[in-house]
Amino acid sequence: MYKWPVFFIHFIILISMISCSNKKQVDLIVTGAKIYTVDDNFSTAESIAVKDGKIVAAGTHDTILSEFSGKEVIDAEGKYIYPGFNDAHCHFNGYATNLMQYADLRGTETQEEIYERLKQHHDKFGGDWILGRSWDQNDWPGKSFPDKTRLDELFPDIPVYLVRVDGHAGWCNSKTLEIAGVTADSKVSGGQVIIRNGEPTGILIDNAMGLVGEYIPEITSERQQKGLLEAQKNCFAVGLTSVTDAGLSKSTISLMEEMQNKGRLKMRINAMLNPTDENFETFVKTGPKQGDRLTVNTIKIYADGALGSRGALLLEDYFDDFGNSGLQIESQEYYDKICQLAYDNNFIVATHCIGDSANRLMLNTYAEFLKGKNDRRWRIEHAQIIHPDDFQKFAEYSVVPSIQATHCTSDMYWAGKRLGEWRLRGAYAYQTLLQQNGWLPNGTDFPVENIEPLYTFYASLFRTDHTGRPLGGWQLNEGLTRKQTLRSMTIWGAKASFEENKKGSLEPGKYADFIILDTDLMEASPEEVLNTKIESTWVNGEKVFNLK
Repeated sequence: MYKWPVFFIHFIILISMISCSNKKQVDLIVTGAKIYTVDDNFSTAESIAVKDGKIVAAGTHDTILSEFSGKEVIDAEGKYIYPGFNDAHCHFNGYATNLMQYADLRGTETQEEIYERLKQHHDKFGGDWILGRSWDQNDWPGKSFPDKTRLDELFPDIPVYLVRVDGHAGWCNSKTLEIAGVTADSKVSGGQVIIRNGEPTGILIDNAMGLVGEYIPEITSERQQKGLLEAQKNCFAVGLTSVTDAGLSKSTISLMEEMQNKGRLKMRINAMLNPTDENFETFVKTGPKQGDRLTVNTIKIYADGALGSRGALLLEDYFDDFGNSGLQIESQEYYDKICQLAYDNNFIVATHCIGDSANRLMLNTYAEFLKGKNDRRWRIEHAQIIHPDDFQKFAEYSVVPSIQATHCTSDMYWAGKRLGEWRLRGAYAYQTLLQQNGWLPNGTDFPVENIEPLYTFYASLFRTDHTGRPLGGWQLNEGLTRKQTLRSMTIWGAKASFEENKKGSLEPGKYADFIILDTDLMEASPEEVLNTKIESTWVNGEKVFNLK
């Protein structure tokens, strides 16, 4: 057999060593995928290289492997890679708290089902209070608000407090009303105690919920931390790597930061501030804060309540409740004060606005401070019902409409009954809102809705429920395209918090936050979108969830 000369073999080895030494060393290479970078051109790649938690390069399989040598090389086996999903409006800490101490009442179809879940929850967990979350009378026969009667029969000596799915109504028993001192004479600005036959029914709307809220035992720090870690685990499993938590206290933000610094909480969090003096002194007056995992640059306030509980502020009365046009939560003087504080300290204002009157109120208020085009990125949260005359104000004053697409497909069954057909033309109008500035952030508002971002994608695009009804979609002309939807869940969510240069797309220099899916969302049918599996989730180039 022919033998190669020894010197030639040594030459081949030397060339190979020189070739490898010329490659740049990285921590991770992921190849064999279709990668949607979500850059300005919406370009795709086959491979990415990651070093020190950031994207170094994205390109073809051959280019990446010829230029880089990775400590770890992952073959994605033809799967699909996207930037990590960014929920631009949710209640991450609220969801965490719910996991620890609230009975889950979502999806109940009768009041009796509620009572059964409460009994099971109390038998299992005990406690001095019975707490629950996510009931919705619109899912029950009759669709009327419940009252305290049956709660009093079942739990005469234990206070019961149940928060409606939208977080804008509370349902309690007589023991709770007694503890809180709520009577037929109780009055609250921006809220309502529902009265029947001269006494409270047990239903408290918007600010009236605060009459009871202060008496509910606070969650311990230990249980809150446990809840945050469980919430993080659930979010990673559905592909979320960033969240905007819409309204937090100083103590919660400090706890989150402490957990992040210890490496326990790896979720990137944009923490919106509750409008408290403590938050103003601690955060606002010291200027915006933007770290690797924690951003604090926004004040969250409320203009009105929710449509489902008829607290949304409308220009005209509710179609199914004449004489009621909803609730304005605070005074004009209050909104002016918050806006001035935010403007002076370079903070964003984010205002919950559901009804057309609430949206007009805050758009006009913002206009007094913003004057015209700007890059302040003040936000309207939900932007659910807009009078036709007011859409252009988003563009005129560069106001960001922050939407949650699953609200559309949750509310479509009964929204027309609340609003009448003429007002539906300006409701859930996501495409019209998008056209004002050319971008908008999208989220879920969990735990009001499910945490699943794939449901956001589905609702944004198809505007049907999960059975495919109504055929053709509800107000489909206001749906978003696939590219628009993916951008709204990634790069535009990052842009809303001034973080578009750090995350939201898989470009060199940005955090290596990405997800690997088994389905191409840019081509998938409605059924395929709903059945998509998150194969793995990565934050800073670290795998934080694996399906297998």
